[in-house]
Amino acid sequence: MTDRPLVAILDYGIGNLHSAQKGFEHVGADARLTADRGLIADAAGVVLPGVGAFAPCMAALGRTGLDQAAVEAVRSGRPFMGICVGMQVLFAGSEEAPGASGLGVFERMVRWIPGPVKRPQMQWNVLHRHRDHPMLEGLDDPAWVYFVHSLAPEAGEGDDLVATCDYGGPVVAAVARHNVWAAQFHPEKSSRVGLRILANFVDAARAAGAAAG
Repeated sequence: MTDRPLVAILDYGIGNLHSAQKGFEHVGADARLTADRGLIADAAGVVLPGVGAFAPCMAALGRTGLDQAAVEAVRSGRPFMGICVGMQVLFAGSEEAPGASGLGVFERMVRWIPGPVKRPQMQWNVLHRHRDHPMLEGLDDPAWVYFVHSLAPEAGEGDDLVATCDYGGPVVAAVARHNVWAAQFHPEKSSRVGLRILANFVDAARAAGAAAG
């Protein structure tokens, strides 16, 4: 049953999410784009992708009720992954959308990338590890991943920070807390390195499904 663990990719009508689904399928998941609350509750792992802007993503999550489904999945302890704007909405809010609240899984804010740099960062960049984490297990050194973003979360002072990239200074690229993984870059568009990150998540989902079963 857990050979190809069920990974629910939250489908809230924002952008093309099929690349994320295909990436997870490629590395061994039964990956399904879904807004079905029952299926999400049954999944061994849950993924929140996102493209575009913070406020429209939060509005779409609210319209579909998937904001609450995402929070419930996080609280369940199952592996959960936010990607790009799906990472940003896990935070309290964003400078891009004053007055719009995020999901608040992480208490900090999302800020515009500072300094005299071109926004968005739309390029391959190198991950700089700040601590060991299963998300980064087995990656190439250096590990190149693909970014498309103009904002990024604050680094904070705790141990959530997993990796940064250098773009006019250090920019948060990945964070994690307990069962929650989050990447500012696009693993599904990051070739071999990105597929390994997705495979690491599927491994975690597989282990969680086996423990639950």
